[in-house]
Amino acid sequence: MISLSNSENGANSTAATKRLARSIMVSGGEFSLILACCNSIERQQQVLNVLTEFSSTDIHEILLSPATNTLYTAITTAIGATQPEALMVRGLESVIEINQLIISTNIMRNQFRKEFQFPLVLWINDEILRKLVWLAPDLKDWAASTIRFDVPQNQFVEAEQQAISA
Repeated sequence: MISLSNSENGANSTAATKRLARSIMVSGGEFSLILACCNSIERQQQVLNVLTEFSSTDIHEILLSPATNTLYTAITTAIGATQPEALMVRGLESVIEINQLIISTNIMRNQFRKEFQFPLVLWINDEILRKLVWLAPDLKDWAASTIRFDVPQNQFVEAEQQAISA
């Protein structure tokens, strides 16, 4: 059983982790874009640790540097000629020119499908998700759905307000 210990919201994290593992497994051998939204870098690492420990899929990870200009180039440089079974990309929140990176990724999105025969998991936070929706709606639409590992602060406040007014 997949479990995330020391997690404030363990049940939701466990369900999200299972959903991510299932999405990776179902996509095996074909390109798919999976968005994993988590505002905590520590929780991202916890999920990655659990997935690599319990998944039979060989999951590779790359961490983007703040100076990264294009996602496609960063990935092709990192993987070389190999095609991993799955690839997780972390560090988007640290990229200095994130708007330009998102726009260039949207423009090159067909190249991803042509060249990569594996699921690509982009770890994003709420800010990056908003930028994807605004700057790269076509790329965002490629992802079946966004898998959330924590509740955004505004949704938490709304849920509390609804509970109080009920």
